[in-house]
Amino acid sequence: MKIHLVLVTILALTFGAASVAPSFAMDSGGTSDTNPKPKCKKNEVVKNGKCKPKNPGVLPDEDLYQQGRNLALSGEYDWAIGVLELVSNKQDPRVLNYIGYSHRKAGRFDEAFRYYHKALEIDPNFVLAREYLGEGYVAAGRVDLAKVQLNEIASRCGTTCEEYQELAEHIETGVN
Repeated sequence: MKIHLVLVTILALTFGAASVAPSFAMDSGGTSDTNPKPKCKKNEVVKNGKCKPKNPGVLPDEDLYQQGRNLALSGEYDWAIGVLELVSNKQDPRVLNYIGYSHRKAGRFDEAFRYYHKALEIDPNFVLAREYLGEGYVAAGRVDLAKVQLNEIASRCGTTCEEYQELAEHIETGVN
């Protein structure tokens, strides 16, 4: 959770808080900021610091991508998919990757694999998609296919890049 909060902070400073993630607020039970609760409803996105209905064109693609990505990384998988599906560029491999990530984390492996493969058809060098695809294969019990992705990552960025290290650890521990 700390890594997620650091990423949100970095993105907020880079892109502006309203374009990065859903607005978060404390619940009335005194929850700390390490356990934020979304203020917006699941059928909404943040625009100019306010919750707005999810509609095509409500935000630029980059803002929708950032919000969807952050929702996915915070465990709001179905909400993330709904936001990411609003992106008008249906061929953005980053968007396809996080739709795949959300399906994988929600346990829908076949759907996840479909999105990862689409992302990799567009950009075969997208090593993050290869890492996540490999993690999905580990979770589905297909370590052999995960190792294929590990080798593909090694050929693109070496064995010291973060994506290689992460997937190697998942293969070794068997953890999704």
